[in-house]
Amino acid sequence: MITEFKMPKMGESISEATIISWLKNVGDFVEAEETILEVATDKVDSDVPAPVSGVITEIRFQKDDVVEVGIVLALIDSEGVQEARSQKQEVVEKSSVKPSTVEVQQPKTNNRQPTTDNFLSPLIISIAQKENLSIEELQTIPGSGAEGRLQKSDVFNYLKNRKYPIQSKPIADNRQPTTSSYPKPKINFVEGKDRIVEMDRMRKMIADHMVYSKQTSPHVTSYIEVDVTNLVNWRNENKDKFQEKHNEKLTFTPVFVQAVAKAVADFPMINVSVDEKNIIVHNDINIGMATALPSGNLIVPVVKNANEKDLVALAKDVNNLAEASRNNKLKPEQIQGSTFTISNVGTFGSLMGTPIINQPEVAILALGIIKKRPEVITTEKGDEITIRSMMYLSLSFDHRVVDGFLGGSFLRKVGDYLEQFDTNTTI
Repeated sequence: MITEFKMPKMGESISEATIISWLKNVGDFVEAEETILEVATDKVDSDVPAPVSGVITEIRFQKDDVVEVGIVLALIDSEGVQEARSQKQEVVEKSSVKPSTVEVQQPKTNNRQPTTDNFLSPLIISIAQKENLSIEELQTIPGSGAEGRLQKSDVFNYLKNRKYPIQSKPIADNRQPTTSSYPKPKINFVEGKDRIVEMDRMRKMIADHMVYSKQTSPHVTSYIEVDVTNLVNWRNENKDKFQEKHNEKLTFTPVFVQAVAKAVADFPMINVSVDEKNIIVHNDINIGMATALPSGNLIVPVVKNANEKDLVALAKDVNNLAEASRNNKLKPEQIQGSTFTISNVGTFGSLMGTPIINQPEVAILALGIIKKRPEVITTEKGDEITIRSMMYLSLSFDHRVVDGFLGGSFLRKVGDYLEQFDTNTTI
């Protein structure tokens, strides 16, 4: 019996994944649940197991191919499983010899004429902008992808033999000029001094996601300043005790997550997604934490049901997710399902930030650095100048569904929870 091995669903907002590598070849025997494929999305790399035991008879996509969820990746013949198991070693030794009956799809080669704008992906356009390639010049490059689509490798192969400074090639007389859909900035490339650094796979997907978010949501950003002196003092007094009692570090992040979760519960219309003309109101409050990786890229692990957890549970979740992020050990379910995201830009010394919304959410909160400075406060004796720990909060929100009143009220509520932190909180 032939079983179709399909690209699995990697998350609610993920529609495709990139093949990193196949761990098995055509003709290899695989056990059910044995990892046979590594794939990547814009959020995480994942291992994909075989759905059944059997012999791989066809592989339809290769390394670096981008495949939509639900598309058949390979075929597995599950007949004669027992016999195949007994001959597994022999099969492995002969795996380099593909059965003559097996059809393995190879990349299409073509000698087609220059491409049209319909074949220019956002990645190709991004590369063209960086290299100051005009649409006209792109159209002179033969594409090796499916249906003649221009691929990244085609462009870079062309650039290897291209002279600087960059000049656009003239359009043939029998073709109509094409209007560029993007600006063509002049880039001065000094050969022998300047260098080209190709984006890694994750950075390219992050770039695409950020551009999509800015094109989809009209961003508005509001700011407030909060006095977190009491919170800072409480944390300084309790961080060592917390470490000894729970074997966990007590950072500010779980406190931030707790305050945001409470505010989201107070303003549920900030916990939504937009589906064309409909607003999807999420019941669960799942807080994503924008986390920097050692590579310089970004990932967003998720604290699930944050409103249902106490500070100790939140601290454990935050620490575990941060550790898994740094070691590239996040599981797909740990980066899925966020309904609201926070970004602690203060970690890098920033006073404040204007974060880009993590689609399909409608708002994201940035938390700036906590700094001590003199402030005027009102006491029983009147106005006094004293040293306080201050922090800026900034909320970027989707103005399609979040207006200034909702955005401002929610942001103020987060600030209130932080300023009014209960210093009698037990650990």
